[in-house]
Amino acid sequence: MMSFINPVNKSFCLEQICGSNYQKLFKLIPNLLSVQDTAIGLAPSHTALHLKIIDQTPYTMTVELSHCFNKNRDEYLAPAVIIRIYLDAQLAEVLSDHARPCVSRVFQDPALSTDIMDYKWRLNYFLQKWLDHCLKKNYQFSASSLKTDALV
Repeated sequence: MMSFINPVNKSFCLEQICGSNYQKLFKLIPNLLSVQDTAIGLAPSHTALHLKIIDQTPYTMTVELSHCFNKNRDEYLAPAVIIRIYLDAQLAEVLSDHARPCVSRVFQDPALSTDIMDYKWRLNYFLQKWLDHCLKKNYQFSASSLKTDALV
């Protein structure tokens, strides 16, 4: 399905989808800014969602969102999406996923801007659809995995 959607103005659409993904992430995890290191989202009869904070600065966060299909978390995580969240711009951009490396590792030549845009589009379109799925399943992230001293 992702290969059939190919917007003409991909740059504009990519910005829109990153804005949409930001809103969906905060709808899925309303207390995202209060997560200390990790959090688990549960939905009845569905595989748990795992959130891991990789990096946090005043204006950005980098997180990993994944499903865990086995009891041992390290055994099989998928899709294991790494997301950079730009808090000031209210954008969420996928950096990589379990099947695809970071764009900077794939495309070393900035002249390949069309290919880079296509790659980023596929990653972020996937996140949009996955977040839609998670929101429909009503995942809830437990308060026990949140900071108790957070002001947010």
